[in-house]
Amino acid sequence: MKEFFSKVLDKIKAFLQRLSFRTGVVVLASCVVFYILSFAQMALPISPALKGVLWFVLFGMAKTTQYAGLAIVGIEGWKRIKGAFRRSREAQ
Repeated sequence: MKEFFSKVLDKIKAFLQRLSFRTGVVVLASCVVFYILSFAQMALPISPALKGVLWFVLFGMAKTTQYAGLAIVGIEGWKRIKGAFRRSREAQ
């Protein structure tokens, strides 16, 4: 069973690594949107049970897109993104 999950995880990693850097940045940007939605829905006039379900789903999507985006861009891509933010801060 352990071998099966190891193979599945390796296939998922290989698939994500084939995606482009730009795709990873878009997925990371959608992560921010899901985080905002997960907390903004608390202001809606709906039942607390539905708020809990919405928060669970939206926060789960935020975490999923966060880790998928990081897996897509990789270590070098993350350094590239951080460098872009540093350069923009220094320019101000």
